[in-house]
Amino acid sequence: MSRLLIVHHTPSPHCQEMFEAVVSGATDPEIAGVDVVRCAALSVSASDFLAADGYLLGTPANLGSISGALKHAFDCSYYQILDSSRGRPFGAYLHGNEGTEGAERAVDSITAGLGWVKAAAYVVVSGKPAKGDLEACWELGATVAAGLMGQ
Repeated sequence: MSRLLIVHHTPSPHCQEMFEAVVSGATDPEIAGVDVVRCAALSVSASDFLAADGYLLGTPANLGSISGALKHAFDCSYYQILDSSRGRPFGAYLHGNEGTEGAERAVDSITAGLGWVKAAAYVVVSGKPAKGDLEACWELGATVAAGLMGQ
């Protein structure tokens, strides 16, 4: 069975809505053979990353970058997972009340360094998520999880 690790920092109701939509898509009953593991960014470990076959990253855009919690997750595990997670698929969803460009760059930089492969376009939402935003989050979760079926 494949494992999808969702690493998230969910400090607000808007981030929570997006997280729940991503989880709903990833755990759709039509997606078989994928174990979806949810881990808060402040509690994820290198072994959690190593045990996974793909990743979904969720973060607010704070002060022009990813949350400190998500950065901490990578600060604590980056070199431990560097050589062992190359080529694994990932997706990301970001929430901001203003610009999210810095957060997108941070995710791009970290995942490029790790050699991860972007499996779907990022879902980026500003303000309250609309129905279409939550549908995009659902699609993101389903797309990345479905890509792990049969691995």
